[in-house]
Amino acid sequence: MNDEKLYLVLMGLPARGKSTLAIRLQEAFRKSRIPTKIFNNGNLRRAYLPLKETSSANFYHPENISGIEMRKKFALINMKRAKTYLAGPGQVAILDAANVSRERRKMIEENLDNHPILFIECVNDDQEILTLSILEKTNLPEFSLLNRQRAQAEFLKRIDNYRMIYTPLKAERNYFRLDSLQNKILEEKQSDPMPLYLLIKDILITDVVKNLFLIRHAETKFNTIDRIGGDSTLTAKGIFQAKALGRFFKKRQISYIFTSHKKRTIQTARAICAMQKDCKIIPIREFDEINAGICEGMTYKDIEKNFPDVFNARKTNKYHYVYPQGESYETMKPRIEAGIKKAFFLNRHADNIMIIGHQAVNRMILAHFLYRRDVDVPYIYIPQDEFYHIVSMQNKKLFELKPYT
Repeated sequence: MNDEKLYLVLMGLPARGKSTLAIRLQEAFRKSRIPTKIFNNGNLRRAYLPLKETSSANFYHPENISGIEMRKKFALINMKRAKTYLAGPGQVAILDAANVSRERRKMIEENLDNHPILFIECVNDDQEILTLSILEKTNLPEFSLLNRQRAQAEFLKRIDNYRMIYTPLKAERNYFRLDSLQNKILEEKQSDPMPLYLLIKDILITDVVKNLFLIRHAETKFNTIDRIGGDSTLTAKGIFQAKALGRFFKKRQISYIFTSHKKRTIQTARAICAMQKDCKIIPIREFDEINAGICEGMTYKDIEKNFPDVFNARKTNKYHYVYPQGESYETMKPRIEAGIKKAFFLNRHADNIMIIGHQAVNRMILAHFLYRRDVDVPYIYIPQDEFYHIVSMQNKKLFELKPYT
C-alpha cells in the first residue's frame, strides 16, 4: 500500500457545492505539484444517457430500480478509473458525486481498499443561496428540453429523492463535515494516518478568490452635498463614471455583479452589465451600507449641530460606536462576512467576481482580506474613481488599487 496516495470522496445533497470544492482542491493540489484528477459521476451520466432521462427527478427516486442500477454502474466505472489513475503517477483521486447513502459509501470502501479514503460532506441549508444555486443549475444543458419553471421543479424533486436516503457521515473512519457556504469545518474524524491532511484542512477553511474587483458605487447626489446613507441615485458625473467602468471591464467576463439593494449600486452595476455578453446583477442585502439610524440622510455638519453627543462619541471610537437605532462597523461585520460567503458560493465557477458596494461596506470587505486592526478599518481609502483588485489563494495574495479612467 502506498500511503502517499489518497482517495478524496465528496458527498452531500445536490447544489451544496461539491463540484466547486472538487475543483478548488484539484487546483490547490496541482499548484503544490500533486497530480490530481476529478472523477465526476454526473458527467458520465450526462455523456451516456439521454437528456430527457437525466433531467427527470424520477431517475433519482430510491425505488426506481433501473435508475439505481444505472447510477451504480457509473459509480463503479469512476471507481475503476480512479483506481487506475492512482496505480500510475496520480497521487489524489477525487470522486465527485452525491454518495448520500451509507450503502453507496460502503461500496466505495470495499472497491477502493488499496489507499486511504477521506470523505468530505458538504452541508448548506441557507435557503436564499440554495434557491439561487438551483436557478443556476437549471441553466445546464441537462435541462435544455424543459422550461425554467419545470426544470426548477424537477431539480427540487431530485433533492427530495436524495434526501430520502441521506445518511450523514458517522460510521466512516476518516472524514470532514463542512459548511460549504461558510467554509467552516463542523466535524472531523481521523482514525488512520492520512496524507495531505493538514493541507486539505487549510484548503477547506480558506476563502479562495482568483480575481475580486471591489468597486464603490459611482457619484450620487448625496455625495455632492456630503449626506450619509439614504437611497440616492447617481449624478450625471456618476453615470459617466459607471459607463467608464463598463468600458474598462468590457473585455473581462463578469458572470455576476453583486450589489446592495440600494439604487446607487444597482445603477452602477447596470452600466457595467450592459457591456457584458452574459451577466446578471444579484442584489445582496448584506452589502447594504451602514445604517446610520437617526442620522440617516444627514450631513456631518447636521449631526454635529443636532446630535453633538453622537458626533463626538463616534469621532473618538468610530469602529465600535453604534449609531442610535442604527449600526457600527463592528455590528456590520457578521452580515458583511455572510455577504462575502454568498457571493463567493454563487460565483464559484467563474474566474472574476465583482462586488459594487459602499464606502463602509467596502472597508469591511477589504478588512476581511487585509487583516487590518479594527480601529483602522474606518479609515481605509475607498475612492470612487478607482477600484480594488484582490487575489487570495493558497500560494498567492495580491491587493492593488487601480484606476479605470
